[in-house]
Formats: sequence, C-alpha cells, structure tokens
Amino acid sequence: MKKIIQTSNAPAAIGPYSQAVEMNGMLFISGQVPIDPETGKVVEGDITKQTEQVMKNIGAILQAAGYQFSDVVKSTCLLSDMAHFGEMNAVYSRYYAENPPARAAFAVKELPLGVLIEIETIAMKK
Repeated sequence: MKKIIQTSNAPAAIGPYSQAVEMNGMLFISGQVPIDPETGKVVEGDITKQTEQVMKNIGAILQAAGYQFSDVVKSTCLLSDMAHFGEMNAVYSRYYAENPPARAAFAVKELPLGVLIEIETIAMKK
C-alpha cells in the first residue's frame, strides 16, 4: 500500500508532490533543496552550507518514515555547477561514511529557487 510521508521537520512541498512516498519497503524521497523548514527560506551561503541543509532535510524525512541513512540505496545529486562537486562530495560523504549508496551527480541548467543543489533519495528496508 502506498503511504505518503510528511514531516514539519523538512520543507513542505512547493508543488503537487509529496515529501516522500513509501511502498513495499521502499522510500522515495522527492528532490530536497536547501530550505530551512523553520523559516521556509533558502539557506544562504555556499555549496557546503546548502548541501548540509539538504542532508538535514533528507535525514528528517528518513526519520519520519522510520528509516536511516544506512537504508539509502540510491541518490541523485543535481548541481547548478560541476565546480561545486568536490565541496558537495565532502559534506555528502560524512552521511555515508560506510557502504555508501549508488549515486549519480550532474549539473543542470537551473534549479528551483536558484539554489546550488538538489538531492533525491531512495531508501529500502533491510
């Protein structure tokens, strides 16, 4: 059965989509951008600060659904510029120090709200 996951500890959806959907032991987290859920505003700062907020948002959704970072099997990282890859990777790697998930990372022409990064995530129960 399809279950919609919603938490106030991550930014509310800014369109017709859910923060996450769980089905058959898999969790599909929509692309998260660096919005602080307390203020509803994009975190100001460089790629390091924005990536940290994105990972916090992903963590809040994982927790709300009863998952952990160790359950993540796939991430897709969208960057506004591949020049940000190294700094993004440094933050990202702290969350996946052991047995990291499969991942794709690429630059796109533009991201919502002019942010530097967006990450979508898939997790699976063991």
